[in-house]
Amino acid sequence: MEDQLPVDSSLFFKLVRVVNLTARPFHESVGKQHDLSLNEWRTMVVLASHPGVTATDVAECTGLDKMSVSRAVAALEKHGRLQRETDPRDQRRNLLKLNAQGMRLFRRIGATAKQREAQLFAGVSARELDMLGATLDKLLAGLGSAAPKA
Repeated sequence: MEDQLPVDSSLFFKLVRVVNLTARPFHESVGKQHDLSLNEWRTMVVLASHPGVTATDVAECTGLDKMSVSRAVAALEKHGRLQRETDPRDQRRNLLKLNAQGMRLFRRIGATAKQREAQLFAGVSARELDMLGATLDKLLAGLGSAAPKA
């Protein structure tokens, strides 16, 4: 019996469910309103926090595969939200950052995202949030996730 697949009461399933239930409203409202995919938003969050990183850094930070990041970067660039610069230390690499238009959109959506985050965690104490954050950090470390190096 112990080797059965996880059921809907497993922690992993609950974590996936939280992600899905928070992603759906993003797509339905913010995504459609601003012609922005969730992966583009995730990329914007990294670039706003770490301007001048590579697409590989974005993939490592978000956990997205390189192709998903490549598509997100291309879409952000197509919509005039992203700036690429050649890395002066390695001409084969591009350094990415949000341009002025991308930063304006990030700030506008970010305010909504902060409100949504506050609603999500409204019933959770500060101590519980600290414990959850520490636990998630351990999980990410165990999976080999790293922050961008820039």
